[in-house]
Amino acid sequence: MPNILDIRRRIRSVTNTRQITKAMKMVSAAKLRRAQDRALAARPYAQMLTNVLKSLVSRAEIYDPETGEPKHPLLAQRPEKNVVLIVVTGDKGLAGAFNTNILKAAARFLETKQGKNIEIEAIGRKGRDFLRRRHPAAAPRTAESQEPPRTVLVGEQVGVLNKVEYALASGLAERIIERYGKCEIDSVYLLYNEFKSVISQRLVVERVLPIEQVGVVSVAQAEEMGQKEKERALEAAKGAGVSIRPADTRAIDAEAAGFAAAPVDYIYEQPPGELFSALLPKYVGIQVFHGLLESVAAEHAARMTAMDAATNNATDMIDALTLAMNRARQAKITKEIIEIVSGAAAQ
Repeated sequence: MPNILDIRRRIRSVTNTRQITKAMKMVSAAKLRRAQDRALAARPYAQMLTNVLKSLVSRAEIYDPETGEPKHPLLAQRPEKNVVLIVVTGDKGLAGAFNTNILKAAARFLETKQGKNIEIEAIGRKGRDFLRRRHPAAAPRTAESQEPPRTVLVGEQVGVLNKVEYALASGLAERIIERYGKCEIDSVYLLYNEFKSVISQRLVVERVLPIEQVGVVSVAQAEEMGQKEKERALEAAKGAGVSIRPADTRAIDAEAAGFAAAPVDYIYEQPPGELFSALLPKYVGIQVFHGLLESVAAEHAARMTAMDAATNNATDMIDALTLAMNRARQAKITKEIIEIVSGAAAQ
């Protein structure tokens, strides 16, 4: 039978832990709401930019009538030999299986691209640490390189997800666009956790380059949440006061969808190639920025769910320890009574 004093210390320790996990749950819930607001605030700009590009595509010649080649290198498609994978994970732990699921999805994607040169850009400390051990950093390949196929970590961004800035996504987009234009890489994929609501998330591998069709997301791989994960997230959201439904943005989307959609024939002063050179990099940058914002929101949702589960487990443990302490105290009292009665009977 354990000592009553030891059990009381254990109960005190678990109670303190429960207070910490409960506070972390509420902090994650507050950060989740802010992350959702940031993701929603970026949607009108992305929609308007997409509409402008769609309008340009419908009114300008994308391909050269003589050679048949696209007028911008980002529209050119070629066989995949050199692939870039951008993996977005978290900087911190205590988020359940959030980072593990992303890294497992990355491993599955790498298996589908065996025999090709894959360069990984890691955003987030957890992904960086995992991938650096398995695919040591190396210099990027050049278009003339004759080395055998390899998978290497070529870049990392750590500590940038606390407050995601568009400059981060824009700088990353500029680097991959420059390399794509030089034919050093043939495709670019973005792996992140797509977030719509607490119970509506999925892991996606989205092809960023080449651009097949403006406004259409090309998903190479997707994995939905399991039913048990949805149930746990639902319970956590109820306790934290977080909405489980996606925000109603129909009015904002309708207003953004009407931008640059007038049925008129525009006369462009600049040639189509120059217009595409100015707009397509912004389009790629907003895609990367969108993925970062949604991944941050999904991480806070996962941490809120994990801390809710930890709080419930701590409560169950306190109940079990309290029961054990009461039994030990009752056994001690019973033993003392038996000793008193035995001593009185012996006299």
